Amino acid sequence: MTRSLRILYIAIFLGLLLVLGAWSLRSFSNFSTSAETTVLNGKWTKAAETHYDDEFPIKRLGTNLWAALDYKLFKEGRPGVVLGKDQWLYTDEEFDAVANGEQNEADNLALIQGVRDALEKQGSKLVLAIVPAKTRLYPEHIGNSKPASLHVDLYQQFHAQVAQAGIFAPDLLAPLQAAKQQGQVFLRTDTHWTPLGAEVAAKQLGVAIAQKTPLSGEPEQFVTQARESAPYKGDLTNFLPLDPLFSNLLPKPDDLQQRSTDLAEGAAAGDDALFADSDIPVGLVGTSYSANPNWNFVGALKEALRSDVVNYAEDGHGPILPMLKYLQTDAFKNTPPQVVIWEFPERYLPAHNDLGEFDPQWIAQLKKSRDSKENLALGATPSESPNRAQN
Repeated sequence: MTRSLRILYIAIFLGLLLVLGAWSLRSFSNFSTSAETTVLNGKWTKAAETHYDDEFPIKRLGTNLWAALDYKLFKEGRPGVVLGKDQWLYTDEEFDAVANGEQNEADNLALIQGVRDALEKQGSKLVLAIVPAKTRLYPEHIGNSKPASLHVDLYQQFHAQVAQAGIFAPDLLAPLQAAKQQGQVFLRTDTHWTPLGAEVAAKQLGVAIAQKTPLSGEPEQFVTQARESAPYKGDLTNFLPLDPLFSNLLPKPDDLQQRSTDLAEGAAAGDDALFADSDIPVGLVGTSYSANPNWNFVGALKEALRSDVVNYAEDGHGPILPMLKYLQTDAFKNTPPQVVIWEFPERYLPAHNDLGEFDPQWIAQLKKSRDSKENLALGATPSESPNRAQN
């Protein structure tokens, strides 16, 4: 290669970098930071670097291209998603083995019992709403991937364990399976249930609560209205970084028909309408299945229970941390509900929870059973539990 040709190649390469770098500078037209992010403390510089790096075209091109190769050639996405058939996506949390899963189950079951006891001391009844896995409701779309043995009978084992401990947990699997004839109960490209699935679960909980621990107070009438359907890009597509260059390869978005629930006309007036703040009928604690308004689970519960529902669920923290936080709130200590519904997806039973933000002595006290019989029921080892598939 002649010296002049080498210089030409270098000049072309540098020119390409200069053009791409200038292109990336356009992203600063919409760059903004908070008041706390200043030049003096170095946070502004870090934020600018991160923003520029994220918008750099070569990085985006490489990310999109690699993701497209994984998706088309190997039928894989980023860690976090499992590709099924017919453009169905599943969270890998319902497939992967869990380190120390059996021990985590025992710890979490002990915490569930401790939560039940803490609620009872305040006069609140626990209703555990165990949400079946998407793989359990739609195994026909899984394809070649198979859940680890830990997950095979996890829902049944979960129910058996809490039943032994005397914890009220209505079955949600059977009604959700039956409702598949009416429409989708889980979203195809998302981790969560559809508004129909949330409604089915709420109705089942409403019937069970009315039979087992009926609410006091005057019932209220709620009305749910459906909005127009719109395309919805599920959260699992975030693990397929194909936008913007290969967005045509992404699974077709779901059709999501959102719903809203309000007190019936003419039912909301007067000081004695609905329940007063000092008499909270139902509290709801859980995950994004409850916290995200897209599914209208809170509204469906209000209509099914004919009662107000105060929502303490949180996104992104699993079911246990929001419950432990709730037990320490003034809202619970001062105005405990008659019933607390704890929405708990089955896949979180064997998951590890970082409880470092809580007092270790308080956590230890929660895990301590009220008597040795209950301790035996919750603390059974895998070899003592019948029908437990081993990893």
